[in-house]
Amino acid sequence: MSAPTHSPVTEPLPRPSGLVGFAADWASDQRTFKNVSWGKAMMWIFLLSDTFIFGCFLVAYMSARMSTAVPWPNPSEVFALHIGGSDVPLILIAIMTFVLISSSGTMAMAVNYGYRRDRRKTAALMLLTALFGATFVGMQAFEWTKLISEGVRPWGNPWGAAQFGSTFFMITGFHGTHVTIGVIFLLIIARKVWRGDFETGKRGFFTSRKGQYEIVEITGLYWHFVDLVWVFIFAFFYLW
Repeated sequence: MSAPTHSPVTEPLPRPSGLVGFAADWASDQRTFKNVSWGKAMMWIFLLSDTFIFGCFLVAYMSARMSTAVPWPNPSEVFALHIGGSDVPLILIAIMTFVLISSSGTMAMAVNYGYRRDRRKTAALMLLTALFGATFVGMQAFEWTKLISEGVRPWGNPWGAAQFGSTFFMITGFHGTHVTIGVIFLLIIARKVWRGDFETGKRGFFTSRKGQYEIVEITGLYWHFVDLVWVFIFAFFYLW
């Protein structure tokens, strides 16, 4: 009997080092760049661009606050509410933050039930999330009305640095616009989920593929981003 032949062992090619190796590692990552839907990829790109915008706004706010020679208003006094004969500092902002953070929990549960194809619980949780968002916007409108009645304007305020008004209305207004858009989008998708459009594959915006609840997750990505941005606004604008 002839001895069995063995195929020659091929030694692995040496891994490139430096920048070439770094680029090769990224280029070979199949999990990150494949099997991602167009809608989810576009949402991530949008959120990345929006991160830069909010980042620029917050950096501009910090630069204005640290460079002004005029005293900056005390947030504990400016955002206080007169309750029971005394001023309670930041009580409205604390409630707004609690409401918005709670909406992240309901949105996460909506995504979970969406992938279980439990359309009634998914729609109910999305409507609850939209209610939280609308409540937040309503409280923000009350906050704006209160400050405007006290003399705060984009070009000045009665408590000190003039930049306070412009940065406040710019940052909170831009964020409030995002929350409002998110509430509208939540209502639209919740209505489609409740009607069963994702089960029947009814033709229309976001419902052309039967059994696909991915749009609920995409909506959740946007909503969690809005909540995360508010955490930074709360920390930099109201606590600093």
